[in-house]
Amino acid sequence: MKPASDAVPGATRSPCVRSVVFTADFTSTRQWVAGRSWAYPDGGPTNTGDNKLDHLTADGEFSRTGTFRARRRADGLWDTGLLTTEESAEGFMVRAGDRLDATVRLPTESGAWPAIWTWRDGGNEVDVFEYHPDNPDLLELSNHVRDSYRYVRDAAVRPGGVVDLSVTFGARSVVWTLNGRQVFADGRGVGSRWRAHLIVNLSVCAGRYHPAPDPDVTEMAYAVTSLVVHRTPRALQEPEDEEPAQAC
Repeated sequence: MKPASDAVPGATRSPCVRSVVFTADFTSTRQWVAGRSWAYPDGGPTNTGDNKLDHLTADGEFSRTGTFRARRRADGLWDTGLLTTEESAEGFMVRAGDRLDATVRLPTESGAWPAIWTWRDGGNEVDVFEYHPDNPDLLELSNHVRDSYRYVRDAAVRPGGVVDLSVTFGARSVVWTLNGRQVFADGRGVGSRWRAHLIVNLSVCAGRYHPAPDPDVTEMAYAVTSLVVHRTPRALQEPEDEEPAQAC
């Protein structure tokens, strides 16, 4: 009789087959903390030194639906949505060798600054992506751990466009794909002991590097419809104080 699964008895599972270890549920208060992050001075709510008009808010309307919003305030700043796994009950961190897959709908308004990125202990930052609608076909991909970056232009990248992004946080090379096509392998990596929390947010530009919002714009938004992290079986079995496996 044929086994219920297609697995061959006695076969060893490939160490490069990945398992899902994190599926984003933005409504979950155990997975995500809203409206504060130590990537901002004193945990927020503002970060004017980084040319941002952000005023972080814990109001779920700005982040918990997966649509990250920003709304102009009377004081000239913008209430903005940010979620992070930092200091959450689950405290999830991505590790060297993990792959993150995300689907996002890009914003349309000038001044919008959406991003998915990582952060821990004042650094460990890798930007899955950053986007500015004034550069309508360009994504910014950065590894701040070992100082590498690439500006990628693609016809699929446009205000209001939907794109699939994937990043493998390799110890020796961080690899980005866009809509299934590899667009950057930095050859630098993050090191074998790298770990970091996730941040998903919408910032607002103050005008130094990219245009601030037009005066008649009062709201903006972008959406993250899916965010999943995969890990190899070997890495799943490693104690936290051991070096993760190399990326497959």
